[in-house]
Amino acid sequence: MSPDNIPVDAIRPGLEFLYAASAQLADPIQIGPTPDGMRRIIPILSGTVEGPGIRGHILGGGSDWQLLRPDGVTVADATYAIETDDGAVIQIRNRGLRHGPADVMARLAGGEPVDPSGYYFRTVPEFIAPVGPYEWLNSSIFICSGARYSDSIRLWVWRVT
Repeated sequence: MSPDNIPVDAIRPGLEFLYAASAQLADPIQIGPTPDGMRRIIPILSGTVEGPGIRGHILGGGSDWQLLRPDGVTVADATYAIETDDGAVIQIRNRGLRHGPADVMARLAGGEPVDPSGYYFRTVPEFIAPVGPYEWLNSSIFICSGARYSDSIRLWVWRVT
């Protein structure tokens, strides 16, 4: 069969739910204006990870190094670690985009509760897991939807099948 004859449904990726995470965040540390936009650091304090694929807690000490571009898009670049209930420590680098209508983003920046369906917040988490029961995380692609609150964040992660 030639590549032109392969039906799209035969190669369409699927999604397998992995976990939901919730994390407490510290106040932003403003770096300020840079040539590519406003930069800030959001320290990640603690959190939980719960799902059919993994359970545990988010270790303190991670941060999200954000860039607010001139077009209003926030570029997230978070690095942090989770410790599973059975003691494995897994590093995560989660990069993505958050944007929406100006009024929605202003309310979000002001700490108001905003329905996450009112803005776009998607990331691509990359896992670095040790050899053992979670090493399968090293060999798949993942996507994430997020919701931002005044002092916390919620993330939902899927494995692309």
